[in-house]
Amino acid sequence: FPCGIPLLVQEMAGQKHGMLPFPLKTKEIPRLSIKDDQVDRLIKQEQPVLITDSDLVRPALRWDLDFLQDHMRGKHTIYFSKSSCFTYFDDKKMKKFPEFKAPTWTKELTFSKYHSAFKDYTHRTDEYLYYQQQLTDQVDDVIKGDFLKFNWPWLDHQRKVNGWGELTSNLLLISHPGNFTPCHYDEQHNFFSMTHGYKRCILFAPSEYEKLYPNQVAHPCDRQSQVDMYNPNFNKFPKFKNACAYEALVGPGDVLYIPMYWWHHIESVGKDYTMSITFWFLAAPSPTEVVYPLNAVHKVSITRNIEKMLATALGNPREVGPFLRMMVQGRYDHKEEEKYEKKVF
Repeated sequence: FPCGIPLLVQEMAGQKHGMLPFPLKTKEIPRLSIKDDQVDRLIKQEQPVLITDSDLVRPALRWDLDFLQDHMRGKHTIYFSKSSCFTYFDDKKMKKFPEFKAPTWTKELTFSKYHSAFKDYTHRTDEYLYYQQQLTDQVDDVIKGDFLKFNWPWLDHQRKVNGWGELTSNLLLISHPGNFTPCHYDEQHNFFSMTHGYKRCILFAPSEYEKLYPNQVAHPCDRQSQVDMYNPNFNKFPKFKNACAYEALVGPGDVLYIPMYWWHHIESVGKDYTMSITFWFLAAPSPTEVVYPLNAVHKVSITRNIEKMLATALGNPREVGPFLRMMVQGRYDHKEEEKYEKKVF
């Protein structure tokens, strides 16, 4: 994809759906029919694509909050935040970072209580909520019936032709407009499917890794960018201004393929709530032979493994940075190495 071309359709969409201003120019992610041969090619190449008519979750297009209240059982996981930003964190990593404060907290509520809270929180600005639950948990036979009617043959075809591992989870996500998940990457492939409302999805390729300034692997917010996408500090993160971003507006019936290791920032837009379903697949097994030169995905994986190994060996993640600087300074920071810096990712 060429980068840096502002699209009129995106500007119009931003006005219609009340999107927050984004500081970088973006290129539109290809929007294609499932019948287009390019869809399979792009997925095979691990490039994002917005698929318009897959019928992947067609039975779920009838779902709304009232419908779900009638057919959900038991208790469900609700995330709460003091801001509209819902940041993932690993609480098991918090011990190494005592200054870290959990940005969100959870409660287990019945869907009826969640539905009541959802109405109460619609106009609140001091606290926000976000529903996230395994779709196969706490549902009755009606929802199970819809679930079984999803386009599983197409999903299974994609898994087989791309050599992926098994489907690991289906999350049902429900959000107020304005809520967003900050920029991060995942270590699985995802078919992100909308059933209600609109989400703005901004993606960056794995090759943009150094421009997005990820937290260290040992940090509770591992796999997340340190850059505030709406108000970036270019003095602290100067390379971000040259990052190449891609964008899609995902609406009911659309499916966005988000490849493994592709960064994504996702915002609920418009005046209505959003509802989406994720389909997560494990990556293909590691190849028996390494092909050179390494691509950006392999380099991100190597970076993660080196950080994990050093944090474990040194016993303190705070020592990883000084240790790496000690290795490089005076040895790999000469002019003859500078010409290779742009080739790292």
